[in-house]
Amino acid sequence: NLTRALETYQKAGMTVVGLAADGDVELQDLEALDGPVVIVVGSEGKGLSRLVGETCDLRVRIPMPGGAESLNAGVAAGVVLWEAARRRG
Repeated sequence: NLTRALETYQKAGMTVVGLAADGDVELQDLEALDGPVVIVVGSEGKGLSRLVGETCDLRVRIPMPGGAESLNAGVAAGVVLWEAARRRG
């Protein structure tokens, strides 16, 4: 299952980062994107399951200026992957 897969990635030295609107760290402050990282995107509407969220090393939020509550899952993944590519570029 997903939780066991994430634990395997952690044992291999990767940082597991979950995207969550109520995350503890803002994307621009996430240092883990510079190294080996696994990015977990939850389902639309429900987000990360409780167990998957607890398994993540960090829960990260994308700052949302204006009145928008959140992004859909595909857009959120794209934003984080773009930021990782920008930093590594």
